Amino acid sequence: MSGRELKRLGFLTIGLFDEEDPARGHEDTLRLLELGERLGFDSAWVRHRHLQYGIASPVAVLAAATQRTSRIELGTAVTPLGWENPLRLAEDWATVDILSGGRLNPGVSTGAPVHYERVKDALYPDTAEEEEFGYARVRRLLDHVAGVPVTDFRGTEGIESYSDRVQPHSPGLRRRMWYGGGSLRSARWAGENAMNLLTSSVVKAEDAEEGSGSPDFAGIQLSQVRAFRAAHPDGEAARVSQGLVVIPTDSADAVQRARYEEYAARRLPRTRSPQGPARLLFAPDLVGPSEWIAERLRAHAAFREVEEVAFALPFTFAYEDYEQILTDIAGRLGPALGRRPAR
Repeated sequence: MSGRELKRLGFLTIGLFDEEDPARGHEDTLRLLELGERLGFDSAWVRHRHLQYGIASPVAVLAAATQRTSRIELGTAVTPLGWENPLRLAEDWATVDILSGGRLNPGVSTGAPVHYERVKDALYPDTAEEEEFGYARVRRLLDHVAGVPVTDFRGTEGIESYSDRVQPHSPGLRRRMWYGGGSLRSARWAGENAMNLLTSSVVKAEDAEEGSGSPDFAGIQLSQVRAFRAAHPDGEAARVSQGLVVIPTDSADAVQRARYEEYAARRLPRTRSPQGPARLLFAPDLVGPSEWIAERLRAHAAFREVEEVAFALPFTFAYEDYEQILTDIAGRLGPALGRRPAR
């Protein structure tokens, strides 16, 4: 059961808000990021949601967070790149990275926007049929972040000075670019393109046959991690972060424990077999005392291959629940997994 030492502890939030009072939800998210820093987390990540009641603009939220934190790394897990212009996004991310002092960890995914047929006329009214939503879009973004020229002109016109690359340029940002993938192909591609790999509680059960019983989630994820590192220039040193849902109950009261257990029970059926045409396989949520969760993580084949995690907070809980969960992760689960507190 031996594995790598857990070196970096992070968490992920969706940043829900009430449509009638969005300011409160966004403020709660910022408070949660501040709390994470006080508790000693190494990183805090936000999800990216469009036309929903979660964070639509991580750039704006994380820019605000840079001014309310000083140490914790800030990331997106993940930004769906199909909604973005890579050049403009590179400008925004470089700006936030500069504001944070080099703490930004942008994560992206590929694919057409969700419900594309319903939104394409608003999103890309003139180019909807020509847009490319695959790896080429990510490569454009990586080049822009790295400082590859985007124009053949650099110089002065009148009193205006112009650069031939995205400004501001943040030299360390390229090495902190992450890809969120759940298939062997995407894991290999991320490695070949020297990105970091975000794994989560969802993988594609690509090789499992229908009717052959429940596929092995940990085994599938392990194969992806190894394929990523085999393709990456850094080899075994390439960064991978795992994002399972864990809910420690050490300091929870009886009402909270019951709510957490009900939440996990409602989601359990989807973990028994691959879901939908994409054959997505979900990992069960881990709810219980920290020592119990740590025991199961240590037995998880893919967890034993990673040195950093970004545990995902459940979508629908209250701020007080998140406070309790994060406090137990930092104070009990992290130490139970052998992680030394951040300083």
